[in-house]
Amino acid sequence: MKVTVDEDRCAGHGMCLTLCPEVFELNDDGWAVANPEEVPAELESAAREAIDNCPERAIREID
Repeated sequence: MKVTVDEDRCAGHGMCLTLCPEVFELNDDGWAVANPEEVPAELESAAREAIDNCPERAIREID
């Protein structure tokens, strides 16, 4: 599973960081980034929860 954050949609709420801090972090500008893009199998459920709970719908799973 890979995820990406649309920096144009992210408003910096940090919900993803709260739900899955192993995958998401805030950059110096306060926007979320996925690090690493490739989500380890044991974190896929938490990453999907972050996707589902993003208020701006800025996170998506990519192929």
